[in-house]
Amino acid sequence: MEAQERRELIEQRVLSDGEAEFRALALEFDVSEMTIRRDLEALEARGSVRRVTGGVIAAHGTSIEPNFKSRALTGAREKINIAAAAVSHLVPGETVVLDSGSTALAVARAIVGKGLGLTIVTPSVLVALELHDEPNTTILVTGGLIRPGELSLVGAASVEAFDRYNCDVFVMGVSGVDGKRGLSDYSYEEGAVKRAAIAASDRVIVVADASKLGKVHLTNVATPTEVDLLVTDGPADHPALAGLRAAGVQIVNVPAL
Repeated sequence: MEAQERRELIEQRVLSDGEAEFRALALEFDVSEMTIRRDLEALEARGSVRRVTGGVIAAHGTSIEPNFKSRALTGAREKINIAAAAVSHLVPGETVVLDSGSTALAVARAIVGKGLGLTIVTPSVLVALELHDEPNTTILVTGGLIRPGELSLVGAASVEAFDRYNCDVFVMGVSGVDGKRGLSDYSYEEGAVKRAAIAASDRVIVVADASKLGKVHLTNVATPTEVDLLVTDGPADHPALAGLRAAGVQIVNVPAL
């Protein structure tokens, strides 16, 4: 593994968990503690983490969103399984809002070759490119401002686009899932687009890997009662899932790897 890739994965881990120990990171990535210390020095210079005795902590709590590449690399196999389970709940011929983000992109890839004949509405340039030549599939891109790094479309034009559509289902990715606070995200602009998509859709499927459970971020996206189905690889007895079940959300737990 190249140093830059390893550092992005370490950054994602620390921002997700809030902290990490030098020794645990060295064992996980099969490198020396000295190598890990150099990695963390580089990340500290970037401003995303802060070194403490024996390890490292997130420098800014939950306020910094990991970059798209590191999110896509983290839990890639788990996201593939989550995506496959989510696609099994889509009905051929439906109009589907497919969100931006790394897990939503995994859902787009899981749609390829299924012959579902969907109409896809998306604020994601990457999702549109993934599905643009899928047979019998219509792609509608919301428009708006491109968010650098994410290649998602945000702003008033993206939000207002959903006023024109009546959609069957919104497949939504989020950064935080909490039984009381509901669904949350790092970005206010992304959150506004998600809320508009929820309003335009008859049902909502949330796709979230285990690292998102129990997390609460800056922007509220949806209450638990606005979600119909959550697909995750998190443990079935996780407190966040118990709260969602109490609100009537159907939970699908895919096997953890």
